[in-house]
Amino acid sequence: MMGLIYIAVFEQAPADANYNTKRGIVACILVFVLFGVTHTPDGPFKRPHPAFWRLILCLSIVYELVLVFLLFQTADDARKLLTTIDENLGKELPEKDYGGNCRIYDPDNPEDPWHNVWDKMDGFVVVHLFGWWLKTLILRDYWLCVVFSTMFEVMEYTLEHQLPNFSECWWDHWVMDALVCNALGIYLGMKTVKYLSMKTYHWRGMWNIPTYRGKLSRILRQFTPYSWTDFDWKPTSSLKRWLAMLGVMAMFLFAELNTFYLKFVLWIPPPHPLCLSRLIFFLLIGAVTMREVFEYLDNPNCKTFGTQSWMASALIITELLVALKFDWETFTKPLPRHVAIVWLVGLASLALWTVWHFYLQRLLFYTEYKLTVVEGENRANGDGVVNEGRQKEAAWPRRRVKAGHE
Repeated sequence: MMGLIYIAVFEQAPADANYNTKRGIVACILVFVLFGVTHTPDGPFKRPHPAFWRLILCLSIVYELVLVFLLFQTADDARKLLTTIDENLGKELPEKDYGGNCRIYDPDNPEDPWHNVWDKMDGFVVVHLFGWWLKTLILRDYWLCVVFSTMFEVMEYTLEHQLPNFSECWWDHWVMDALVCNALGIYLGMKTVKYLSMKTYHWRGMWNIPTYRGKLSRILRQFTPYSWTDFDWKPTSSLKRWLAMLGVMAMFLFAELNTFYLKFVLWIPPPHPLCLSRLIFFLLIGAVTMREVFEYLDNPNCKTFGTQSWMASALIITELLVALKFDWETFTKPLPRHVAIVWLVGLASLALWTVWHFYLQRLLFYTEYKLTVVEGENRANGDGVVNEGRQKEAAWPRRRVKAGHE
């Protein structure tokens, strides 16, 4: 408020309308974020501070408003708007051949026959590995991470006819990505999850710690979890959890694909800070979202999704709509015949398995259980009738003898 008073009373307004517009938009965002941080409810996380996660929620709302604004623009106008952030943006990305030469060892290049491998060993390898380490900390389940990792490689195969970025060599897909970066990141992530789940959490106030070294250690540990909850998703335990996990998987894959499609339609080069900022932002959003989703599925007293979960869904869907609007021709390219057949078979198998596991199998089990119970009751009743008849037959002669004596 003091800043607004200064601008209104003391500052001489610059004559540059473009500068004033940018500064006014930034001020509106700051006012909204400040109000949201102080008034929105706390999320599931306490560290480093609940206000930090309220800030993430408010920034996600701002990002959603930006996406809605872009949705009402043309592709060219949206690209021009990005030049206000960076003058180097707004230029069409050069085409790059990602999967043209798939030789691991290229004898046609005697100077460097391993050049295809070295070309893939760039900074994105480290980002890829570190990203899957963080995703594992968010999902906290080995098999779920493996399924997501495999499905994303399948999606790249499926959509390589639309984006050249997805057209990679087989060994780049399954060796460097799946078996090296993804698998190593998942392994390190699960080791971290195991450590955090076994750790004893006992917190002391910083002013109750006598030494400066202890105070410094306490400050650093402020950025570690306040407590830890292991995620046991149990996706096949009920139809509700199964459908929820399918929805989580779909949203997860759409969020990953949106990264590539937005870069493509908005002409943002992969090394640009906007790409890395979005990935970090979505990791923070995903951490809160998955915690809220697990709480909704696992806690019978929780009846609704959390606020951040709804915002994450809105962001992913709106990003997809922006990409669809800005390059409809690319999105409407038909799937190759063999890809379409594989997906139809896969989806049909998934639907049949769902019906079998949650309806037919349980119906058969219930019928078999009912027959077993009825058979057991009949057997018990039959044994009772037989025993009663034998007792009567044994007692009848005694009654006749007794009658004769009387």
